Amino acid sequence: QVPLVESGGGSVQAGGSLGLSCVLSGRTFSNYAMGWFRQAPGKEREFVASISWNGATTYYADSMKGRLAISRNNAKNTVYLLMNNLKPEDTAVYYCAATVSLHTNYVETKENAYDYWGQGTRVTVSS
Repeated sequence: QVPLVESGGGSVQAGGSLGLSCVLSGRTFSNYAMGWFRQAPGKEREFVASISWNGATTYYADSMKGRLAISRNNAKNTVYLLMNNLKPEDTAVYYCAATVSLHTNYVETKENAYDYWGQGTRVTVSS
């Protein structure tokens, strides 16, 4: 059973917004820093955003900085990604991932550092 399940993907026009959610089950959510990655057609998976276990620290990919907001609700075992001013090049499958938090402000950009992955949710941005 995959412990991470994403939702919220879909189709949107350029300039629009979309919110993604990801729920971690069967684990203590506050033990994990969380991340979002994406994989566009024909491209490798890339880092999008990460958030520390307590939500105090966030980190964003330069390509989307200013258009994203990552947040979490530990009581609901859920991490969120709000994407604004979407562009056609943001079209991808978006994955959430969990990594054991190494310290209070720990965020992670490296894909191979993550312990659990969701199955992904597709986002399509049309021009």
